[in-house]
Amino acid sequence: MNRRLIRHAIKLLVALAMLNAGIAPVHAAGQADEPLALMLVATPELYDPVYGGTVLVASPLGNGQFLGFIINKPTITTLAEAFPEDGPSQKVTAPIYLGGPAQVDAVFALVQSRLSPGAGSIQLAPDLFVALNGDTVDQIIEHESEHARFVRGAVIWQPGELESEIKRGAWYVDEPATGLMMSKETDKLWKELVERMQVHREAI
Repeated sequence: MNRRLIRHAIKLLVALAMLNAGIAPVHAAGQADEPLALMLVATPELYDPVYGGTVLVASPLGNGQFLGFIINKPTITTLAEAFPEDGPSQKVTAPIYLGGPAQVDAVFALVQSRLSPGAGSIQLAPDLFVALNGDTVDQIIEHESEHARFVRGAVIWQPGELESEIKRGAWYVDEPATGLMMSKETDKLWKELVERMQVHREAI
């Protein structure tokens, strides 16, 4: 797939999110005093072919909207396979993850770092950013791939949608657990977090 097409898709996704929200994300990189993201863990009652058994990180865009990424569904495709003509991508052997059903031609980068990876990044936790800008994603592929997870696609909740889903019992909600979410092993992540959430609820 052509990297220019990926950048174009990213611009479309960001433009769509901003247009729908009417404002910029509430905590672009460098605005750590604003509320950060949520970690969403699908409850066992959520039977859905896309979202069942998933763990997501979701960033508020404002006006009740959220932009999120599934972080525990690896695909069978690597960056090297997706971009066979791109030299830096050939060195990344980890799989691309399914970030969500919206704009699946766009690749984003989740980066475990206390410093912003560059322009077009949103801070999700004190030590976690998501890069939306194509040039920044390129830099991460080349220089920071060991600390990154690359996801294809995203999830966009319109005003009130996520709140409604939480009230219906679709999601457990917590602060992002960066160390867990960015672990190289994700096959047991959902089960581990569900058990942790259930224990926490029983203790309340």
